Amino acid sequence: MAHAMRPSVARAWMLTEALTLGIASTVHAGRLVPGFAHAHARTAEAVIAVVLVLASVETWLRPSHARPAAIIGQGFALLGTLVGLVTIVVGIGPRTVPDVIYHALLLALLATGLTLAVRCRQV
Repeated sequence: MAHAMRPSVARAWMLTEALTLGIASTVHAGRLVPGFAHAHARTAEAVIAVVLVLASVETWLRPSHARPAAIIGQGFALLGTLVGLVTIVVGIGPRTVPDVIYHALLLALLATGLTLAVRCRQV
């Protein structure tokens, strides 16, 4: 059975995801925590954060497009995060314990948000 989720919940969920990615991007820029700079991770996380913010804005500007915007934004973020996890596994991306833990938690957050958006008639 589909459940209704308010647009404000979808926005808050995506903005929370974007915030965590923005913080991670800042960490990988070497600005918050010394020793964790990684240019490719910084760029990828910033791009994903921007996509989530834009999807969130879309839910506000066009409420009739809220559900597709939430699905597309979070789907993109989930795919990008999976790519990041693969780069960690194959040794291209940063391979620190905090990076692995962060990716695992972010995947859970994104999968939950995407599942909620898909299962809802409207967001």
